[in-house]
Amino acid sequence: MLQSFTTTTRPEQGPPRLAALRDALAGAGYDGCLVPRADAHQGEYVAPCDQRLAWLTGFTGSAGFCIVLPAIAGVFIDGRYRAQVRTQVDPAHFTPVPWPDVKPGAWLREKMPEGARLAFDPWLHTRKELEELEAELEGSGIGLFAETNFIDGLWPDRPAPPLGPVAIHPLENAGESSASKRARIGAELAGCRQEVAVLTLPDSICWLLNIRGSDIERNPVVQAFALLHATGHLTLFIAPEKLSDAVRDHLGPDITLRPPEEFAAGLRSLRGPVRVDRATAPFQVSAELSGAEIAIDWAADPCLLPKARKNAAEIAGMEAAHLRDGAAMVEFLAWLDAEAPGGGLTEISVVTALEGFRRATNALREISFETICGTGPNGAIIHYRVSDTSDRPLRQGEIVVIDSGGQYLDGTTDITRTVAIGPPGADEIAAFTRVLQGMIAMSRLRWPKTLAGAHLDSIARYDLWLAGQDYDHGTGHGVGAYLCVHEGPQRLSRTGDLPFEPGMILSNEPGYYREGAFGVRIENLMLVEAAPDLPGGDAHRAMLRFRTLTFVPIDRRLIAAESLTAAERSWLDAYHAEVADRIGPCVSAAARAWLTAATAPV
Repeated sequence: MLQSFTTTTRPEQGPPRLAALRDALAGAGYDGCLVPRADAHQGEYVAPCDQRLAWLTGFTGSAGFCIVLPAIAGVFIDGRYRAQVRTQVDPAHFTPVPWPDVKPGAWLREKMPEGARLAFDPWLHTRKELEELEAELEGSGIGLFAETNFIDGLWPDRPAPPLGPVAIHPLENAGESSASKRARIGAELAGCRQEVAVLTLPDSICWLLNIRGSDIERNPVVQAFALLHATGHLTLFIAPEKLSDAVRDHLGPDITLRPPEEFAAGLRSLRGPVRVDRATAPFQVSAELSGAEIAIDWAADPCLLPKARKNAAEIAGMEAAHLRDGAAMVEFLAWLDAEAPGGGLTEISVVTALEGFRRATNALREISFETICGTGPNGAIIHYRVSDTSDRPLRQGEIVVIDSGGQYLDGTTDITRTVAIGPPGADEIAAFTRVLQGMIAMSRLRWPKTLAGAHLDSIARYDLWLAGQDYDHGTGHGVGAYLCVHEGPQRLSRTGDLPFEPGMILSNEPGYYREGAFGVRIENLMLVEAAPDLPGGDAHRAMLRFRTLTFVPIDRRLIAAESLTAAERSWLDAYHAEVADRIGPCVSAAARAWLTAATAPV
């Protein structure tokens, strides 16, 4: 079993830890400190040894931070976690703060006096993040000071850093050799007159070197740092215990191996200009370079865009993974429809069964994230994680949100289906239909090149907005190819400013959440590709479109068919026909019979 259902934090653990942290800060002459979710690699998911935010506050969400002051400790969370945070922290000691509605600088101006001293760990914050905070604090007299991490000294049973073994990612799945990638990106550096680029993101390093790892649960990445030179040579700072002889041979003579504790010294030995990503590299990286008077050239991680633009082999792998995963999902949904009427199912039993169907493919390496399975009011908690203490039975008349995915050697999947357990209510049907209309609108979309996610996000919200409804998350995120299920820099959201390009893969997942009642989310993954010219269209205007990769039925019991337009019904019927055609031959006879009924025209 890959997923655990144990409760990893308890609200009552926070207050004594908070008191000890305040004592340590006061003893060192500080009035407060920043406690981020991040680690030194600035990935979204962190190893147990880096879960400082959860250790201190009890909040386990994948985004957020805490600002600890003498009289208040604010836990800053976005709209995805505003329900969850209230169940995980002690409200008498930790105050949830709606972020980014409330900026940390404005909050600090209100809570801290002039001349106050705020400590931060320079390995856990990016230059961009701290520059923005400094700008918000300008003129306040509040100072930011780089310090050693105070929590590490208070955490007696802090886990050791991960030492998961590194694996070779086969060339037939990668589609391009590491040497070719390094030469290509090295040439880009040379063209920008940059001597070297600093790489700190684990998925960038894994993509560049055609390796995968097991340092972070659910994400097949390796924790390491790297320096890529314009010549294509690379220095990899990695714990030697992670590397087998086969992996060392794979890396080859153009990769110099050094332990991670030598990374800071390696930075100080460079000749500039050095390319550093202000948005992803830890603040300490630029501090080391500046301290050694090495010129810095601020620019994005050079692996981000090439990694996001999937090549033909990666696209083929993602297509194969989605067919395999789609078959597992159909087997699961057929099982769920057969078992649910008899009662006895709970959220945990549903998660366990779904993992079993994915395991039965004999190709599952990992789940791609903790399966979200929320029935009734739990479905309204956007990133709900079922535990032994929260497990809820599936009841007639309720709907259940199931958001899950798998990690396969050839691809990463992420799919959400909302399913009716017995006859659903009118409000649930109306909300589901609006969400479906948004998902269909995004699926059918064509748009001119150069547009970004911020230009497109609202299209999925149109029908919800007409009803006075919305959802507090982006419509979609980038997805890696047997890498992280959340991949940047592409995103389909109000903050997405990177123009989409062919080869990018994104999720399409509008939703609706009524706290205390129910939640709805429908999600497919989509590939960006060139759109063919249309009769009467502008021949000079290059257009892009999405091609759906996910093939799993959408619950017709939750659709108010009379509310759909003719074009929406046509899309849904065509999608379901393609699901039946592609998945039918891959499933058992019983699942095929269920699939035939589930994909009947609306």
